[in-house]
Amino acid sequence: MQQMGAAARSASRALAVASTATKSAALVAIANALDTDRAAIKEANAVDMAAADDNNVDQPLVDRLFLGDKGIDQMIEGLLQIDALKDPIGEVTDLNYRPTGIQIGKMRVPLGVIGMIYESRPNVTVDAAALCLKAGNACILRGGSEAFLSNQAIAKCVSAGLAVAGLPAASVQLVATTDRAAVGELLRLDDFVDVIVPRGGKGLIERVSNETRIPVIKHLDGICHVYIDAAADPHKAIELAFNSKAEKFAVCNAMETLLLHQDIVQKVLPPLAAQFATAGVELRGCERAQAVAPMSVADVADWSEEYLGPILAVKVVEDLAAAIAHINEYGSGHTDVIVTENYSHSREFVQAVDSASVMVNASSQFADGFEYGLGAEVGISTDKLHARGPVGLEGLTSQKYVVYGNGEIRNR
Repeated sequence: MQQMGAAARSASRALAVASTATKSAALVAIANALDTDRAAIKEANAVDMAAADDNNVDQPLVDRLFLGDKGIDQMIEGLLQIDALKDPIGEVTDLNYRPTGIQIGKMRVPLGVIGMIYESRPNVTVDAAALCLKAGNACILRGGSEAFLSNQAIAKCVSAGLAVAGLPAASVQLVATTDRAAVGELLRLDDFVDVIVPRGGKGLIERVSNETRIPVIKHLDGICHVYIDAAADPHKAIELAFNSKAEKFAVCNAMETLLLHQDIVQKVLPPLAAQFATAGVELRGCERAQAVAPMSVADVADWSEEYLGPILAVKVVEDLAAAIAHINEYGSGHTDVIVTENYSHSREFVQAVDSASVMVNASSQFADGFEYGLGAEVGISTDKLHARGPVGLEGLTSQKYVVYGNGEIRNR
C-alpha cells in the first residue's frame, strides 16, 4: 500500500498538468475497452454473483452487484458524459485588481490523490476513475470482496485506456486483494492520500471516519422523506411517492418515510397503500395513518431507519411546519421532497429543510450524479464541507489563489 501511495502521488503530478485532450483520449479509450470487453466483464460478474449467493450476501448488496449489458451501457454513457463536461482544471475566476496594482484570482486545481473504498456496485470503479481523471486526480480504489472479479475486469479496461492516452499506469490503481487489512493501510496513507471517499454501508463509513486522519467525504444514512402537502395534486402525489420508494429499494435516495398533511391523507393514502401492497412494500404507520389504510404500527425507531428494502414508514402531520420539523429532526440530510401546487409552501420547504438535495414535485430517486448532469458521482455527501450532495468533478477539486503583478513591492 505504501508503494501504491507513492506511485499515486507521482502520477497525480502528471495528471495535474495533463491537457484536456489527453484526459479525453483516456476516457474515450476506456469507454471503447468496456464495450469490447463486455463479455469478459459479464462473465466475471456472473462468478461474483454466484459467490454472493453461496455466501448469503444481503439482498441489497446483491442488487447493487449485478452488472449486465444495461449497466455496462450506462458506464459507457457516463464516461462519455464526463468527457463532454467542461474541464474545470486551470479555470481562473474572480480576477480583481487591488489598489497596489496586483491582480488576484482563484484557480481550480485537483485535490491530488483520492482513496475510494466501496462495497458492491462495480460501476463505481469506472465512475470514480473517470471523475478523478477528468479532475486531474490520481486514485486508489478498494472495492468490496463481493465484486472482486468484476472490479478487476473493469480495471483492465481502465488501464488499457490510460495506456492509449499515454498517462501513468498509477493514475488509477485497484487494490488487488480482498484482505481487510488493506483498508486499514489505505486509511493510514496520509503522506500520500489527500481525501478518502467511502461508499457503502453504515459500518464501513463509521470505520473509515474513526480510523483515518485523512479528510473524508461521506454520508452515513439516506433517510429520505416525501411530504405530500395539503395543496398537492393527488394524482401527482401518488405517482411521485410510489416512484420515490419503489423504483429501486436498495439505494440511498429511496424514500424511507412518507409524510402526509392531515387534510389530504384520505385522498392519497388509500390508493397509494394499495399500490405499495401490490409492490410488496410493508407500511409502518402512526395511529392516524393506520386509521386510513391497513399497515402495522410504527415506533419511534422507524422514523430514523434506512430500510434499503420494501418497508416504508408513514406519518400524518398537522401542517407544513410539522413536516419540516420532523425532517430536520429525523432525516439524515440526504434528499427530501415536497409535493405541492402552492409556490409559497415550496419556497418555505426549500429554505427550511437542511438537506443536501431538496426537491419540489420530483421523485427522490433523481438525487444522483448521473441525473444531475455530472456524468457520474463518487458518492453523495451529507457533510457541509468540502462537498455536499452528489460529488462530481467540482467536488473533486479545490482552488488556490493566483496573484499577478508587475514588480510591485509591499510597503507597510
